[in-house]
Amino acid sequence: MGTPSPTDTMDDDLKGILDALLEGVLVLDDADRLLFLNAEAARLLGAPGDARAGRPLAALIGADHPVCQIVERVRTSGRPSIYDELELPQRLPHPIPADVSVALIGDVPGAGRRIAIALRDRSAARSLREEISERERQESYGHIAAGIAHEVKNPLGGIRGAAELLQLRADDDRSKKAAGLIVSEVDRIAGLVDELMVFARGDELALESMNIHQPLDALLDLLELERDFAEIEVDRVYDPSLPEVLADPARIQQVFLNLARNAMQAMEEKGGRLTLSTRMSLEHRLVGPDGRPLPTIEIAIEDTGPGIPADDQHRLSTPFFTTKRKGTGLGLSVARHWIRRHGGRLRIESTEGIGTRVIVHLPLRPPLQPAGSQADRLEFSA
Repeated sequence: MGTPSPTDTMDDDLKGILDALLEGVLVLDDADRLLFLNAEAARLLGAPGDARAGRPLAALIGADHPVCQIVERVRTSGRPSIYDELELPQRLPHPIPADVSVALIGDVPGAGRRIAIALRDRSAARSLREEISERERQESYGHIAAGIAHEVKNPLGGIRGAAELLQLRADDDRSKKAAGLIVSEVDRIAGLVDELMVFARGDELALESMNIHQPLDALLDLLELERDFAEIEVDRVYDPSLPEVLADPARIQQVFLNLARNAMQAMEEKGGRLTLSTRMSLEHRLVGPDGRPLPTIEIAIEDTGPGIPADDQHRLSTPFFTTKRKGTGLGLSVARHWIRRHGGRLRIESTEGIGTRVIVHLPLRPPLQPAGSQADRLEFSA
């Protein structure tokens, strides 16, 4: 066997360095055939990990892929192009936002004009912006709730008292029924105000060590007693090695019950499959106020219902907005609130005609900081 030449060794070292970068890097020849593709570029483009040199880029990712279209424009114009947060389509339902830079390298003797492409994943930045925006909305809900409590609850008490007097003094059944209806409707409105007040009260969490699978199993026992869910199959995909979490069992139970009930109600007409899964979170890591990653578990509740229209997905956490025939539109907002109070994060992935997946990232121990602080943030690993 011969000794590797210094050039071969340098090429191997350079490939190792480029593969270690957090940016995707591609190099194309003058016919847009692949000369080099590092690991991050393969991930962002959804390209096979064993993609070989010499293969046309269009054959690798599809001629209609936005990166191929940018390369064609750069070839034609001769000018570099930069795109911020371009949506890169994936085999999975949701595209990846990435900054894309494409430029001609120049004339290389015997090689023509090569093209260099740089890709940077912007998922973490987008997620952080969405998280901050969500917190700001939640804070505004708290101000609204405080105003509602002051302006609505006191008059409601007077209306209820007057209706009870009318009910006692009514001489006929119709009047008694009308007064009773006023009382029940006042109670319903008061209940909605109480639910909305969760955003303003800042109730303390009663933390204790718990097995996260216990509330999941308990909610299934509760839901089995409800009607219209007989045609729904349930799968439990639990990681038995998960450590216990420090959490408020009552609040966590409330969160998962709301999420599971939403999923089952989405399937009550045609049936389907509800999947509850748990695992240690590897792709998404919560970061505490000191900047250190927090050990995090992931709980996913997935249904095979009709999915949520794309135009509605950004409104799901708005109080009183609901896509269901019945419901107050507060369940998901309250669930987000309590997960955030635990230092966690809730996100939703939904595709029409396929179903919805709600993912909760929960730290093993809530970070020691005031509720709603922006020190809770989500970090994405490469």
